[in-house]
Amino acid sequence: MTTQLCADPDEAVAGIEDGSTVLVGGFGMAGMPVELIDALIRQGAADLTVVSNNAGNGDTGLAALLAKRRVRKVICSFPRQADSWVFDDLYRTGRIELEVVPQGNLAERMRAAGAGIGAFFCPTGVGTLLAEGKETREIDGRTYVLEYPIKGDVALIGAHRADRMGNLVYRKTARNFGPVMATAATTVIAQVGEVVETGALDPETVVTPSIYVDRIVQEAGRR
Repeated sequence: MTTQLCADPDEAVAGIEDGSTVLVGGFGMAGMPVELIDALIRQGAADLTVVSNNAGNGDTGLAALLAKRRVRKVICSFPRQADSWVFDDLYRTGRIELEVVPQGNLAERMRAAGAGIGAFFCPTGVGTLLAEGKETREIDGRTYVLEYPIKGDVALIGAHRADRMGNLVYRKTARNFGPVMATAATTVIAQVGEVVETGALDPETVVTPSIYVDRIVQEAGRR
């Protein structure tokens, strides 16, 4: 498989279908692939399930996608914060579904999808509403909840650099969910700050190998 270097974000998100499960990287706005999300808004895919750390900030990025009513369901860890008014209004008025997943579980469920793990037992959430209706098991005197992988049709992630093969390097906290999302989706699209020649990246710094990356696009102003 050869990673495609796209001319712009619109080319990068072409073909995303209605009803897709879209994994969106970012911790708040750190590592959020805003240009790809804006392109997805223009592209028109609807009835989406979005998996992300939170449910959007302010009126940009993921929040803008929600505001266009293109998302049916959000799976996230932090749906409410000071600037999550778009999601808050949609949820309070019954116009969007929500599944809350503890942050560690969210990362591990996507990692499990990438690793081919069918399910796993985890102690997080035991005794809370998040465990209601789920299978539990006693292991070595401790109660665990059965959790299932989260797979994506598409992952939209942000990275610091890519080479022309599609190997990715992240920058500090902008790394967050990008690596696990890249293993958990059928199609992985990366927005990057810089594209360098193959061989220019130190192999020891590559976090996401090109085998996981289908398309890359350089951020506007750097192309």
